[in-house]
Order: sequence, then C-alpha cells, then structure tokens
Amino acid sequence: MKQKNHYMIGCIVQARMGSSRLPGKTLVKLTDELSTLNFVINQISSSTLIDKIIIATTSLEQDDIIENTCKELGIESYRGSSSDVLDRYYNCAKKFHFDHIIRITADCPLIDPEIIDKVIKKYTTEDFDYVSNTLECTFPIGTDVEIFSFPILEKTWQNAKLLSEREHVTPFIRNNKLNMKLGNLKNTKNLSHIRITLDHTEDLELIQKIISQINNRPILLNDILDLLTTQPELLKINQHIPHNEGMLKSLNQDRNFKN
Repeated sequence: MKQKNHYMIGCIVQARMGSSRLPGKTLVKLTDELSTLNFVINQISSSTLIDKIIIATTSLEQDDIIENTCKELGIESYRGSSSDVLDRYYNCAKKFHFDHIIRITADCPLIDPEIIDKVIKKYTTEDFDYVSNTLECTFPIGTDVEIFSFPILEKTWQNAKLLSEREHVTPFIRNNKLNMKLGNLKNTKNLSHIRITLDHTEDLELIQKIISQINNRPILLNDILDLLTTQPELLKINQHIPHNEGMLKSLNQDRNFKN
C-alpha cells in the first residue's frame, strides 16, 4: 500500500441554513462574537494534519450568507446540490484536487482537533480504505470524523442510489458495498451518551454553557469531560433527544424509493 500521508488531505465541512429542527443553526451565535461556523473552523484549524478546509454549502439563495461569511473569514467555499450532499462532496473534492477527504458537519462546533488527527493517523499508517470514530460509537455525539480517499468517494458517487446514501454521503461506504477495509477509532471509555452536536434549542443551550465555562481554545474533549465531572447536571439539558434523527428520516424515505 502506498503511503497515504504524502497526499493532499482536505476537510470538507457541509453547512446550510435550512435546518428543519433549528433553522439558521450554522450561523447562530455561540458567544457574543462567534457563530457555530466560526467555532467549527477554529477547532478544525488546530488539526496538524489537515492541508485545507472547504465549507461546502448549497446553491440555494438562503445559503448566500454562508458563502459571504466564508469570504469574511478567509475560508474557501463550494456550492452544490442541497439534497444530494454526496454529489456536493464529490464535486467539491474534485474541484480542489483532494486525494483524501475528511468529512465533518457544521453542526459539530466542539469537534476536537486531537480526535481528528487520531482518525487521520489511523488511516494514513494502517491498511484501511475508510476510518471513522463512529462505526462503533464510543465518542460523544458531535465529535464525528470520517476519512476516505477520492477514488472511494468517486465510486460511491457513481454507485450509491438510495436517498439516505446520497443525503448522508457515507452510508454506502459504511455498509461496505464496495468490499473495503473499514477502520474504527475506539475511545478508551464509552462516552456515546454525551451529546454535543447542534440540532435543537436544548443542544444550543448546552453548547453555549460549555463554551462560556471553558477558557481553553481549542476546546478539547478532556476540557468538556472535566467540566461535566464538576457539573454533571448539564447533561440533562439535551439528554432526551434521540440519536440519528436525520438518518432515521432518510431511511424511512428509502422505503418508498423505487430504483
């Protein structure tokens, strides 16, 4: 196997304003000055192994503001399909000549750059075609990282048919329809009960409280765990929210899908 770490590793962050559960969440303020998108970019920028970050938004008029915000922040953006996110990823990766793609979503403002780098290292040093920390969930929801090669993305783009596979980018890969070697980064302790993703107003409340009480930047998972040790009641704020709502909705749509 070729050494994968000599190639361009690009991070594509999918972002949009049109969330049904928390509209405008990508640019909602988490502090007086900084939005969700600010935080996502700042956290990812602390990774030592990512070569380039691109914000991939939709071509819808409502997402003009994301493109304009990226310009203000000095971050490049790409615009593509609003429903076929796989197509948006593929064409974005192709345009920027990424050899390997890190997938992160803009609703993860507390994404830990150290976890990102651990996922990348596992992928670049071991014989895997795809690595994530979510094949077996042991990390908090909202610290999700995936990495795969451009040829794998291209094959997925060519062959994935189901709505869930097009909307969520990687189910076709994760369900191993290409017969690949899949790797999972496992945490030493199962923390999958902790939810620090941004989909609901309760998530926003928790994330704002976490950010306001941690001074370190970037905010690392250990910082959050230290805070939750002293204030475990914070977890109750969004504990009732079910996991993977978006994926479950897509799977229901798959049942009505005709090839």
